[in-house]
Amino acid sequence: MRGMERSTRNPDATPSRAAAGFTWPVRVYYEDTDAGGIVFYANYLKFFERARTEWLRACGVDQHKLAEESGELFVVRSTTLDYRAPARLDDVVTIVSRVEKLGRASVDFMQTAWRGDTLLVIGKIRIACVNGAEMRPAPIPEHVFEALERGMKKVLPGVSTAAQ
Repeated sequence: MRGMERSTRNPDATPSRAAAGFTWPVRVYYEDTDAGGIVFYANYLKFFERARTEWLRACGVDQHKLAEESGELFVVRSTTLDYRAPARLDDVVTIVSRVEKLGRASVDFMQTAWRGDTLLVIGKIRIACVNGAEMRPAPIPEHVFEALERGMKKVLPGVSTAAQ
């Protein structure tokens, strides 16, 4: 494992240099680990979900209120994860979330998990906006879309969105 961890180090991509996204720290608890004492692979999806939720909050989007007022929900449409190195009990893992594309009904995220300067996991997650009653695609409400655009510009100045 030691050699594997060395191979995942990339000084140009560490969270400190990643003016590339919203960061959220997560401590690894016993419940997050498997019998081998490392983070169970599926728990990275939970870590990424928490970070996306906190980014939405930082943008001023309250998902519960959105569902109550407009009936729209954000759901995970697809995920791809690439595991590079393990995290272990008591590690502090930094999740870096970056919007790759903001569309009219979906958001594509690139999320990474880091322990210090060691890259642990790379995730590509597509979130879709749906009508909660029908679970059918729906456009992101305009006020939410604008809040997400503002949030992207705070994290990534100069980034544009694709209104598709």
